[in-house]
Amino acid sequence: MADESLRTATAMVATEYGDPTTVVAARTVDIAPPGPGQVVVAVRAAGVNPVDGKVVRGLFGADPAALPRRIGSEAAGVVTAVGDGARYFDPDDDQRRDICVGDEVIVYRAVGGYAQALLADDTSVHPKPAALDFPVAAGLLLAGATAADMVGAADIRAGDTVVVHGGAGAVGTVAVQLARKAGATVIATAAPRNHDFLRALGAIPVAYGEGVADRIRGAAPGGVTAALDTVGTDEAIDTSLALGVPPTRIVSIAAFGRADDGIVIVDGSGGDSKRRREEAIAGLIAEATSGGLVVEVAKTFPLAQAGAALDELARAHPRGKFVLLP
Repeated sequence: MADESLRTATAMVATEYGDPTTVVAARTVDIAPPGPGQVVVAVRAAGVNPVDGKVVRGLFGADPAALPRRIGSEAAGVVTAVGDGARYFDPDDDQRRDICVGDEVIVYRAVGGYAQALLADDTSVHPKPAALDFPVAAGLLLAGATAADMVGAADIRAGDTVVVHGGAGAVGTVAVQLARKAGATVIATAAPRNHDFLRALGAIPVAYGEGVADRIRGAAPGGVTAALDTVGTDEAIDTSLALGVPPTRIVSIAAFGRADDGIVIVDGSGGDSKRRREEAIAGLIAEATSGGLVVEVAKTFPLAQAGAALDELARAHPRGKFVLLP
């Protein structure tokens, strides 16, 4: 069944590689009818993530043949057209069911989420509970699944004492909460302005910067057993090693240049990392809907201001997710 009303849409694209404020522009794009196992989604909100800015800046490759390049890794919206056999897993029914026009959904991973509408494979479409608002839903899964991957890779469990480097960031905030739910004591590095927030999540906050290892030792006299690095700085890795954390329990999503230290790098590209992220999705949605998982939306932007949102995200910015509203 299909609603043929969405044949074109406004999308924000990278016209070149470079500064998002100058190269991201609105374009009218065709929305193809959904093929087998596909749906068209009218986007109500799109999550803004650092990875999107890296794509725009050409940090993952600057092939001119890929331009103009669609942007956006996650979104939430309403299904407007459904191809043959499109289905998703519905945790309420504990089974796969047909996707229908009018269903509210989350798309992760999206291709071209910065748009009024997008075409998506059903493997990337997940039912959105009515109680979960669109902006939160659109900013939930990329950071949430990444955090779940880190916690799983470090094998965090009751009795652990874990340091989360960058605990007030989008991924760090979820990692703190998931580690606490696993029964661990959590120490989170963050700027002092975010310490009260982290305490409310059940973490012990410490300021990063010079002397951070001593501050962590003071907060964890029994020692630290694992570390989750969301920032990728040498300080985060050097501090974790100095605290005596085994390299195999130092998990990073950003310290690619430190792999020779024996730490674990996870990027969701395959194997166990991809599996952990996929398996976390239903639980993340349920926890965010019930209020058991805090996901803050710091700012919303009109779709046309996508370049400005990416620029601000790369600089000092308020705690929480940035979201575009088409």
